[in-house]
Amino acid sequence: MIPNRIMKDPRKLFWLLHLGGWGFWCVFLKYLYTTQILGEQPPYYFVYVVVISIIGMVITLGLRYLYRAVIERAVWLQAVAFLVGTSVAGFLWMQARSMIFMNFIEVEKDYDAWMEKMGAAAELYQSVSYISTFTSGWTVMAAWSVLYFGIKYHRIFQRVSESALKSAAMAHEAQLKMLRYQLNPHFLFNTLNAISTLVLERETELANRMVNKLSRFLRFSLDNDPMQKVSLAEEMEAIGLYLDIEKVRFEERLQLLEDIEPEARRALIPSLLLQPLVENAIKYGIAQREEGGSLSISARVFGGELLLELADDGPGAEIENNAIPGACGVGLRNTRERLWELYGDRHGFRLGQADPHGLTISIRIPYET
Repeated sequence: MIPNRIMKDPRKLFWLLHLGGWGFWCVFLKYLYTTQILGEQPPYYFVYVVVISIIGMVITLGLRYLYRAVIERAVWLQAVAFLVGTSVAGFLWMQARSMIFMNFIEVEKDYDAWMEKMGAAAELYQSVSYISTFTSGWTVMAAWSVLYFGIKYHRIFQRVSESALKSAAMAHEAQLKMLRYQLNPHFLFNTLNAISTLVLERETELANRMVNKLSRFLRFSLDNDPMQKVSLAEEMEAIGLYLDIEKVRFEERLQLLEDIEPEARRALIPSLLLQPLVENAIKYGIAQREEGGSLSISARVFGGELLLELADDGPGAEIENNAIPGACGVGLRNTRERLWELYGDRHGFRLGQADPHGLTISIRIPYET
């Protein structure tokens, strides 16, 4: 098993595979295999195999620099470099092997005598031997080149895959932040309008209280990264800050009912997930009734999932295919999209009618603490 530190270092990985590959060819594919086939070997044959292996290593280093020059060029240029490079390398290696073998391993006079005995077949033998030696050398060079390109392309594919994953993660993060921050200006616009009305009506004390509560809510919003999750207890604290602002307008006409299990309070949910839903319930439900109304939030843990339910006792709305026809607000849509971006098909989001009237929103997400 190759250590991880070497796998991450291209230079160390190359030398490990380069030396290991040639060492394997030298000992197993050349020396031991030839010994097994031919039996007894000439003196110093192992030294000869080591020497030609070292020459092959040097020649393939030249191929490495050639391939590095064309690896990011057109495919046809890489193919030409492969064919020309392996052919030249195979020829050079064959010449070096033949010269060393004839001068240091084979006795030249014995070889000449043997060729003379063969007579007319000698020329044919020499041709076949030449082609066989060249083919053998070219095959080794081609195998080395195929492995080199294979590993190079594998590493390039890994880099492209990592880059694509990083880009997807960045796009995912940007999408979530856009969905989250799209909500704040909508809420801010409504609140500033309310403060402006209070100022015009000379309700300075109420206007001041509302500005203070708004600053606390915005501080909470800015301190929480949209990519991070918060506990349901922290989310309910943010909802409390938001409702404190709205109660300046609605006073006793707005009531909040909580039914949250202790285990559910520890659950992690996307930051400010419920605020736009509460805002919608007040705007389209409670604000439509002269006597105001109530808003209930319940949460429990069941089967490894967190079940959230938000209901108001407003006039309600027509529901078709789990959506409100003609609804143009961003709250419901953005909440759906945030949940999908974060949980995929591991979540549920359902609209329903409250009893006796009103709208119910049920959310199901994995239970995390």
